[in-house]
Amino acid sequence: MIRKLLVANRGEIAVRIIRTCKEMGITTVAVHSVGDKEALHVNLADESICIGPDNPLKSYLNMNNIIQAACSSGCDAIHPGFGFLSENPKFAKLVEECGLIFVGPNHELISMLGDKNEARLQMGIIGVPVIPGSKDVIETAEIGLQEAEKIGYPVIIKASSGGGGKGMRIVWNSSDFVENYNTAKSEAKISFNDDRVYIEKYIESPKHIEVQLLGDMFGNVIHLYERDCSMQRKNQKILEEAPCHVLDNNIREKLIKDAVKICKHLKYYSAGTIEFLVDKSGNYYFMEMNTRIQVEHPITEMITGVDIVRQQIRIASGLKLNIKQEDIKINGYAIECRITAEDTKNNFAPSPGKIKFLNVPCGNGVRIETAVYNGYTIPPFYDSMIMKVITYAPTRLACIKKMRATLEELFVDGVKTNIEFQYLLLHSAKFISGRYDTSYVANYIKELSENAEFI
Repeated sequence: MIRKLLVANRGEIAVRIIRTCKEMGITTVAVHSVGDKEALHVNLADESICIGPDNPLKSYLNMNNIIQAACSSGCDAIHPGFGFLSENPKFAKLVEECGLIFVGPNHELISMLGDKNEARLQMGIIGVPVIPGSKDVIETAEIGLQEAEKIGYPVIIKASSGGGGKGMRIVWNSSDFVENYNTAKSEAKISFNDDRVYIEKYIESPKHIEVQLLGDMFGNVIHLYERDCSMQRKNQKILEEAPCHVLDNNIREKLIKDAVKICKHLKYYSAGTIEFLVDKSGNYYFMEMNTRIQVEHPITEMITGVDIVRQQIRIASGLKLNIKQEDIKINGYAIECRITAEDTKNNFAPSPGKIKFLNVPCGNGVRIETAVYNGYTIPPFYDSMIMKVITYAPTRLACIKKMRATLEELFVDGVKTNIEFQYLLLHSAKFISGRYDTSYVANYIKELSENAEFI
């Protein structure tokens, strides 16, 4: 069993991992940039090490500094969290070569699933439908233009090492391609230290449904059902719910069956999430597999009772899954709202700064994942998400009402946030019906703007 673990991340996910490690009796080491020296994850960990300046390329994306911190502090494992280096096969390989445990799949699996051409090839072998797209990484804008013409507009440019909507751009015609290509590459470099991108056909207005899985090193695979992640702004999820309220049961069964089949075919182990797009006709397509913990994992934990981070650590320690598929039942509904430090009335511009006052609600069925506190200064160098608010209830309507009441209590003074915008979404007819898709938020913002309401 892992004895001492370094958390190669920051913010609420670092806090989440450290708390689970404490429950498991595992000693923790936090790493931090110069500007994060007062961060909550630093204070909660048993030890902490500064790994560089505020620029993430020189700290949280600095592989050598992180490895050196793990070795010098006597760690036997590294948990990458999400974002940063979590899906970087070079980092996973370096961790393995240094004799440390990488809490996730091995670098070969990360590399294979990060290679979108290889992932699509594997899906073809086992008969899982995929979205048409480029076979290789797009090295230049000129090559990209040629590929886009073959695929047919609209297309979407995606970061090869990407996730969380970073390094992703929709292109509607050839005149906009070069600018979007360069922007996607730049974002990918900043977010993942890897500027490789590929192109896919853009499926308009789909449902974004993902299946949470757990696999161990002995070939056992279980699913924890699905999440609806269709509420997105600029390809970034802002609100998620589990299970999907409007998903046809036949489609649900097929999605889950294919997700488990993929994991077994790949001999995948650790926590993993397979993302599908479901079009208006009920056709679904494999989009990608995330080989890390997801931001939205708490809603799955709430409806299944499974601690996904704990299972990640157990699996990485070489233990068999201690739960069986028949033990997993959907119990109730859960919703997650991502709270960001953004000025929604200024095109959602980041709003870093000092939190002068913070009131965090609590109560039955309310879960808050955060790393901010009264007096904390939100730095401008990292993602703007400051908190995840999760509510749980026996029915979806009760869960929605609980989330509304929770956001009414939540108060953050000193920075702009998207709390009010989330509150509006929770009252929108489309959300209440559950029949929204990935285009809904953009259309809703446009509607609010035209009516001179809020935005």
